[in-house]
Amino acid sequence: MSFEPARSALLLIDFQARLMPQIAEAENALANACRLGEAARLLDVPVLATEQNPDGLGPNVPAIRALAGATLAKTFFDATREDAWAGFLPPVAGGNGRRDLVVAGCETHVCVLQTVLGLLDKGHRVRLAADAVGSRTARNREAALHRAERRGAELVTTEMVVFEWLARSDHPRFRDLLKLVK
Repeated sequence: MSFEPARSALLLIDFQARLMPQIAEAENALANACRLGEAARLLDVPVLATEQNPDGLGPNVPAIRALAGATLAKTFFDATREDAWAGFLPPVAGGNGRRDLVVAGCETHVCVLQTVLGLLDKGHRVRLAADAVGSRTARNREAALHRAERRGAELVTTEMVVFEWLARSDHPRFRDLLKLVK
């Protein structure tokens, strides 16, 4: 089942300035997360972010902070366990409140995985952008992607999300979004 922009939200997990130098291929994960964020903004998809223990790890990198409409400070690795999570996702107009979530972030095997599992447990459909996540080691990243997929998350790429949100080549934003992925 495809994701529609009207039911979607983008969740950018813990792209924090102090963490990013430790992440393998951080530049690629961050660049793709930013592409997703720009595409989401062009299509009126809410962009949300989290920061793990911001007092200790500092804020998200400026590019992520600029894209996020709201940021949840957290201490749980699974953002859905925070008390503030209940009001964090914007409601779906005319819907039951269940969002289709596209997720990107760091570290894949800790906060990203635990949040994805929490989202799935809460009945959300999750697409995990495999090219927009990172961990300190490739082994941890790959193990987390496999576990998330086994639990029900769909693994996707940035371009897959963008074109699925577009759905058609005559979409009014097609040319703008094409520039993001080419």
